[in-house]
Amino acid sequence: MPDTARPNSADAQLRQLVERIERLEEDKAAIAGDIREVYAEAKAHGFDTKILRKVIGLRRKDRAEREEEDAVTTLYMQALGMLPLWEAADTAAPDTPATDPAEA
Repeated sequence: MPDTARPNSADAQLRQLVERIERLEEDKAAIAGDIREVYAEAKAHGFDTKILRKVIGLRRKDRAEREEEDAVTTLYMQALGMLPLWEAADTAAPDTPATDPAEA
């Protein structure tokens, strides 16, 4: 029968890890509350919080990732008939200079 009255180093280490995680979860909950308050403030000032969340998500991504996501979104919208072909061509690569077919 194992002796459970005397904690060993693995037990102590596990307890420390669990307590650290619990503290971090408490901190995370407090930060989430702070973020909710900032969004409420933004809404009170007339900002659209749904769009604000989207902009914040976009700022987390680098330019290449955003461009790739935009290209795939355009492709899907085109396939679903939500975007005319001419509009898809205009929005697919806004930073690419137009090429003259006569030069090709």
